[in-house]
Amino acid sequence: MNTKKILMITGDYTEDYETMVPFQTLLAVGHTVHAVCPGKQSGDTVATAIHDFEGDQTYSEKRGHNFALNATFADIQVADYDALVIPGGRAPEYLRLNEDVLTMVRHFFSTNKPVAAVCHGAQLLATAGVLEGKKCSAYPACKPEVQQAGGEFADIAIDAAITDGNLVTAPAWPAHPAWLAQFMTLLNKA
Repeated sequence: MNTKKILMITGDYTEDYETMVPFQTLLAVGHTVHAVCPGKQSGDTVATAIHDFEGDQTYSEKRGHNFALNATFADIQVADYDALVIPGGRAPEYLRLNEDVLTMVRHFFSTNKPVAAVCHGAQLLATAGVLEGKKCSAYPACKPEVQQAGGEFADIAIDAAITDGNLVTAPAWPAHPAWLAQFMTLLNKA
């Protein structure tokens, strides 16, 4: 297997499943995954949230687990990483306000390294200005942001994913099998 070093940028109220599942899956298949959050160090935790679809116009939110970070944000050198994972939840809404995070995201696109974003992760991609001409799926409420950033919103099934160049996106956690399979295909080619 062609093992890779993967950066996961997250924050408080990251979606529980969209953080834990890819983190654990990528570790289980032999990759090194460093989970970081601005202003936090290795060993600190971020709060997760469990979002569910209960028939309302939006999702419900419940407190999830504490997710332990295993790297320090301030120590990250993005050139050392082969790929990037951006979980959803409310974290991207705040991460997109951090210029260091935006610079990190832009690095992966300027170097054409694999990037996987799910759900509200598209908010971070849109603010970083990396969606121009890209097909991008996301939670449906993020459609205007994808379009305003010059991307083409991919309106796909909740359990589907789409790859466009170095970018793999999906609408939400029910797409984990498709999303992670497509991301691992990119990792194996990189």
